[in-house]
Amino acid sequence: MWSRKSALIGLLVLFCLHTTFFTSAIASSQESLLGSARVVFQTNFGEIEFGFFPSVAPKTVDHIFKLVRLGCYNTNHFFRVDKGFVAQVADVVGGRLAPMNEEQRQEAEKTVVGEFSDVKHVRGILSMGRYEDPNSAASSFSMLLGDAPHLDRQYAIFGKVTKGDETLRKLEELPTRREGIFVMPTERITILSSYYYDTEMENCEHERSILKRRLTASAIEIERQRMKCFP
Repeated sequence: MWSRKSALIGLLVLFCLHTTFFTSAIASSQESLLGSARVVFQTNFGEIEFGFFPSVAPKTVDHIFKLVRLGCYNTNHFFRVDKGFVAQVADVVGGRLAPMNEEQRQEAEKTVVGEFSDVKHVRGILSMGRYEDPNSAASSFSMLLGDAPHLDRQYAIFGKVTKGDETLRKLEELPTRREGIFVMPTERITILSSYYYDTEMENCEHERSILKRRLTASAIEIERQRMKCFP
């Protein structure tokens, strides 16, 4: 009886060790794919930082990074938060509070060819949203809140969250409502502003701090003007 119990415990330990090793291997593999560029979304629930996989989805990375540099995600929002699954950023064409200029609109209306890869959909991964057409991805993307192997090779993975998991956990705890297949937050999760930097640049901490303060002040002013014009 005891030998059988010991064998079961041994198998459980081996399973746990294997799972830990497998998870660590995936994390290590993802780290090796990261480029040096980082983007920070400043939301009303905290900051989320992410990096890109330029060798995995170069066209997608170029497109999303250009949208960020143009400020397209500022005043946009997360329209979907499905606990343990995804937090999805809305398409900027319809999701922003602020109007877009012509350059922003031209880039936002572009679609990207589906760059499907062998990278796995696990927590923290960034994955493009799309319609039935595999080449219809535009500006909406998901941050994975859990493992979703059924999405592998169906949606283009282009990066991962590098900081801000505590913010994602806050989002997961928000009240939600269901509309069809979508689980949506009842409170707007606004991307107040965004900025980017390069991890390989030296002596930029002071400049980044100043930039963050300026962007935060800008976001507050944008919201003040919005409330003034659209009470």
